Amino acid sequence: MSYLTHLECAYCRKTYASDQLWNLCPECHKPLLARYDLVKAASEFRKEMLAGREPTLWRYREMLPVQEERYRFSLGEGFTPLLYAARLCREVGFAGLYIKEEGVNPTTSFKARGLALAVSRAAELGATALSIPSAGNAAGALSAYAALAGLPAVVFMPRDVPEPFIAECRALGARVRLIDGLITDCGRIAAAELQKEGRFDVSTLKEPYRLEGKKTMGYEIAEQMNWKLPDVIIYPTGGGTGLVGMWKAFREMEALGWIGSKRPRMVTVQSDGCAPMVRAFEEGAEFAEPWQDAHTLADGLRVPAAVGDFLILRALHESRGTAVAVSDAEMIRAAYLIGRTQGLFVSPEGGAALAAFQKLRGQGWIKDDETVVLFNTGSGHKYAHLYLGDS
Repeated sequence: MSYLTHLECAYCRKTYASDQLWNLCPECHKPLLARYDLVKAASEFRKEMLAGREPTLWRYREMLPVQEERYRFSLGEGFTPLLYAARLCREVGFAGLYIKEEGVNPTTSFKARGLALAVSRAAELGATALSIPSAGNAAGALSAYAALAGLPAVVFMPRDVPEPFIAECRALGARVRLIDGLITDCGRIAAAELQKEGRFDVSTLKEPYRLEGKKTMGYEIAEQMNWKLPDVIIYPTGGGTGLVGMWKAFREMEALGWIGSKRPRMVTVQSDGCAPMVRAFEEGAEFAEPWQDAHTLADGLRVPAAVGDFLILRALHESRGTAVAVSDAEMIRAAYLIGRTQGLFVSPEGGAALAAFQKLRGQGWIKDDETVVLFNTGSGHKYAHLYLGDS
């Protein structure tokens, strides 16, 4: 059912067996990537076989790592709408805008994709308890899929996250630990307890399979656009798993013969109060230095250090893309604009994608005849407090 063959370190290229639990590469402590028999898959797995399959990310199951059907834990995640934003296009004077609406996923964010795969594969490989540091949405997604799988979960979140995130995790049966500090502080405390408590760490890019869930966004965009990729993808970036995952998906689909060699220019957007990837991209660095005094009202963008920094930067350079920082005020204004033109209640991170588009369009980096996909990574409902003032 799956063409998974092995794991490969994204940095040193050392390979590992895929039939046991791994976190980072034991040699260089960088992320491990799932690899597939693409030659065999190309001869057997055709895109026409997707017709009539369930409208979830599991429609691409041959290119996902879970081996046994009983471990495919699902709440209906994935295959989210790709909406042509006609009224928004008229408002901004640009004809080619689309919105990938991830807020309709279970637990109302794109994090459902990654955690569905991470939990499913961890359960299949024998994990007995799970742990995650999170800015909010990933914690809710882990709580949901751990409950579905019957596994205990502990989530570590900054104490100042919006209350709906905390309530969601508790309602779904997870143990909630609130930490004074940022997500990096949560990660440090969570890591210190892993071995003693027998928990498996499913934090961003510290295990191989959240990436596999997120890569399905790339498969979906290709399928929903009739196997012709857009010119530009603008992606709100904290840990960056989705951007890295989509870049991986495009390579896989070309090897399968589903698409050609054309790629979108990938755009990372961050808050100007926490923009380590933007700074590293502008400096031409391979890795991003941690951002000091990180602050933004978009909790998903308040990630001062990303484990997969070099993979994000690699995708930006290989795609001839770029990185943009926007202010909190700009992202909220843009979120209101999406709301009143398209009827979507988007997260501030979704607003950031539109704000980045407006900057790049103003600079002439995006041309009149191009197609652009903006990612709204989550619903605005958990950020309701940000929208109670005047628009």
